[in-house]
Amino acid sequence: MRREEEWDVKDELTCQRAIRRFDLSPRPMGIPTEIDPPPKTIQIDWPVNPIPIEVQKNVGKRIVKRGEFGWLSDEKVNEIVDIIADFPITLEQALSLRAAINQEKSVYSHHRIMDRKKELKRRYDNGTDILELAKIVDGPPVNVFRAILSARNFGKNRIKTLLKEPGRMNERDQEQFKIAEDADRVSNVDQTETHIAADLFEDVLCDHFDSLGIRFRRQAELVKEQVESEGRPVRTPDLLFLDDLRINGIPCAWIDAKHFFGSALSFPRKKTQKQINRYTEAYGQGAIIYRHGFCDGLNLQGAQKLDSGPVDLSLLTEHNENRS
Repeated sequence: MRREEEWDVKDELTCQRAIRRFDLSPRPMGIPTEIDPPPKTIQIDWPVNPIPIEVQKNVGKRIVKRGEFGWLSDEKVNEIVDIIADFPITLEQALSLRAAINQEKSVYSHHRIMDRKKELKRRYDNGTDILELAKIVDGPPVNVFRAILSARNFGKNRIKTLLKEPGRMNERDQEQFKIAEDADRVSNVDQTETHIAADLFEDVLCDHFDSLGIRFRRQAELVKEQVESEGRPVRTPDLLFLDDLRINGIPCAWIDAKHFFGSALSFPRKKTQKQINRYTEAYGQGAIIYRHGFCDGLNLQGAQKLDSGPVDLSLLTEHNENRS
């Protein structure tokens, strides 16, 4: 188990802040003034099995294809199974890594797509299919469709309305938008299933820590409380611990659940680090738990990286089987 003197120097302040959070007056946002019985120190071991950065790089460049941003057919999934056969990575991890790479490509391709929106509109008006246009610019089909609408001088609100109510479009636009949505996992307007799976992962984590006798407050409680007191959510980790939890010897004041693979890509890392900074400012050191594990090249300050190995995921597995 890791001792306090072995904490990373860069995390020393956040670790101390986590330990002392119950001694502050007033206590940080979301931590009750009275905790009965008082917070107790609980030590747990959490083995992790990160994916090497070289594996992420080698697998990533083999499984991501130009212009392909959608769900994969069984045939293409089997191709990925063959590709990763010689690498220490699971199919679920590889698919999640593919989604992360495509998400990053989506973010960084936005300006390039918008710069070419007039050209895209011209090709589209001349009969070019939306998926062919997506391959030309290597961007998500829905984003390409948005760019075409923008090239028609449609405002953001009108575009948003049309995508939510495609029945307002002409017949070809409706057809092409449906094709774009079906082929776009990244920019798809309907993200309902993603949110359901993320909520289920949070539920199983809560069950796990509850079974260990560790007390915590959930995000929904914090959101409600902060909206009433601050007018908006300010700091709302998925779990805010009311006991002095140490995971692998490292203080852990809070946990945030990520229902994906923790890649070492720039965009998701920056997004997660920004979130971590909000939590460590108030509560100190915490942890991020990745449903599909993480890459050892992912560097985060103020949060220990964990995978879901010790957690019972049968509820999630059952949900995925029923969905299939």
